[in-house]
Amino acid sequence: MAHATGHAVDLGAKNIELPAPALGMRNIGLGLAVVGLGGGAAIGYTGAFGTEPAHFWRAYLVAFLFGLTMCLGGLFFVFVQHLTRAGWSVAVRRPAEALAANLRWYWILFIPFVVLWFVGFGDMGRANMVWMWADMETLKANNPEEAYVVAKKVAFLNPTFFWIRAAVYFAVWALLAHFFVSNSRAQDSTGDIRLSERMQKWSGPAAILFGLTTTFAAFDWIMSLSPAWFSTMFGVYFFCGCATAGFSAMILVTLRLRSLGLLEGIVTAEHMQDLGKLLFAFGMVFWAYIAFSQYMLIWYANIPEETGWFLARQVGGWGPMSFVLLFGHFVIPFVALISKWPKRFAISLGAAAVWMLAFHFVDLYWLVMPEIPHDLATFETYRQASDKYADTATHFGNPVNFLLALGAFGAVAAGTITALSRSSLVPKRDPRLGESLRFENM
Repeated sequence: MAHATGHAVDLGAKNIELPAPALGMRNIGLGLAVVGLGGGAAIGYTGAFGTEPAHFWRAYLVAFLFGLTMCLGGLFFVFVQHLTRAGWSVAVRRPAEALAANLRWYWILFIPFVVLWFVGFGDMGRANMVWMWADMETLKANNPEEAYVVAKKVAFLNPTFFWIRAAVYFAVWALLAHFFVSNSRAQDSTGDIRLSERMQKWSGPAAILFGLTTTFAAFDWIMSLSPAWFSTMFGVYFFCGCATAGFSAMILVTLRLRSLGLLEGIVTAEHMQDLGKLLFAFGMVFWAYIAFSQYMLIWYANIPEETGWFLARQVGGWGPMSFVLLFGHFVIPFVALISKWPKRFAISLGAAAVWMLAFHFVDLYWLVMPEIPHDLATFETYRQASDKYADTATHFGNPVNFLLALGAFGAVAAGTITALSRSSLVPKRDPRLGESLRFENM
C-alpha cells in the first residue's frame, strides 16, 4: 500500500498486474498483424486493385514507419522522464516502456526490404522501386540532371553504408530500450535507488543517440526517396511524428488499462491531462511550427532542387490532401484540445489520440508516396506544371495501404501487451512514485 493525498492507494496485484483475460487482446493484435501484413502482401504479389509493385513497397514503408514511430515515441518519453528527473510521470511510464520494448524485435519488419534489395521477388523487382538512387543507370536515363546531383552524394548514398547505418539504428534503439526497460523492471524486485540513478546518468547520452539515429533514419528511409532533395529540418519533422504517434499510443494504452479497472487511484485525470498536454504540444503545435518553417524557408529560397518536393505535393490529388493534412493534423485538433477539460475526460482524450494517430498515418503517406515529376525544369510557371499533373492520383483509397498499416499496428499492439504482462503496470518501487501519486496540475 502507498499513500497519496492523504488516502491509501492499492498496489496489489489486482490493481497493477494485467489479468489473464486481458491477454486475449494480444491474440487479437497478432491476428491483425497476420491478416494485415499477409493480406497486403497478397495484394502486392497478385496486383489486385491495380496495385503496382512500386506502390506496394512504398505502402509497406509507410506501414513500417507507422509502427516504428509509436515505439520510438515511447522510448523518447521514457528517457526524457529520467533526464529531467520527473516525478509526475512515474505512474504512466510503464505503458511507454512497453511501447519502447518493441524496438528489441521491430527490426524483423525491415527484413523484407533486405530481401527485396539483395534477392528481389521475381517480377516485383528490386530496391530501386523504393530508393531510386540504388539504380543510378536508370536514374541517369530518366533524369540526367537529378542523377548529376545524386552522384555528388554517393559517399553517403551507397548500398554498403546504407545497410551499415540501418543496422546501427536498430542496434541503438534495441539497446536503449533494453537498458531502460530491464532496469525499471529490476527495480520492481529490488527497490534499489541506484537503478534510478543509473538510468538518469545514461539518459543524456541516450538523448544524443536517439536524436542522431532518428534524424539519419529519416534521411535514409524517407528523404532519400527523392535523392536530389534535401532539408536540414527534416529530422526534426520526423521526430514530431514519433512524438505524435508515441503519445497517442500511450494515451490509448493507459485509457484501456483504466477501462479494465486497473491502476485505480494511481493514474488520475491529472496524469491524463499532462499526457494530453504533451500530445497537444508536440503532435499539433510543434509539428505545425516545424512544417511551416520548413515550407517557408524552401519557398523563400526558391531553389529548384528544393521546391520540386513541395510542388509534387501540390498538384493533382496531392493538393487537397495537403490541405486535409493541415486542418486534420493541426487546426481541428488544436481547437478541440486547447482547453484543459478535453484532456481530462477519457472519451474526448481517447478520440483525440485516435484522430492524431490517423492523421499521423496520412502524414507518413504524404511524405513517402508522391514522386517528383522528372520534367519540372521544363515548366516556366507553376500553373503549367499544375495543369499537366492535374490528374495525378494519390491512390490513398487502395486497400493495401490500410491492410499493411493495420498489420503493423497489430504487431505493435501484441508486443506492447506482451511487455505489459511481464511486469507490474506501474514502477511500484520507483523512489518518485509517491510524488507521482500526489501529483496535481496547477
